[in-house]
Amino acid sequence: VQLQASGGGLVQTGGSLRLSCAASGSDFSINALGWYRQIEGNEREWVAYVSTSGDIDYADSVKGRFTISRDYAKRTLYLQMNSLKPEDTGVYYCNTQPKATSRLAWGQGTQVTVSS
Repeated sequence: VQLQASGGGLVQTGGSLRLSCAASGSDFSINALGWYRQIEGNEREWVAYVSTSGDIDYADSVKGRFTISRDYAKRTLYLQMNSLKPEDTGVYYCNTQPKATSRLAWGQGTQVTVSS
């Protein structure tokens, strides 16, 4: 099973990006996945996740600006990021949701850079 994040780029403050996380591999459900990011000099942190039951939660720093969603037909998880700030700059990854007992291998992630 592999999760590949994409959609990052360079935007100005206040701009928007939509990240995608495509799941490959048979019999893998996108039911309970999350988005994480690693800002330079900091540990990787969770940003948003959706649980098996459909509950959604966001880190306080992104509430009201980011929206997580999933498309079962495309086996893809999304993260719509609006009102981006320079402090959102980092590498974004997708993986199992934070409460999961295990993680898949971390992929390369996708770089998001927000210029001031």
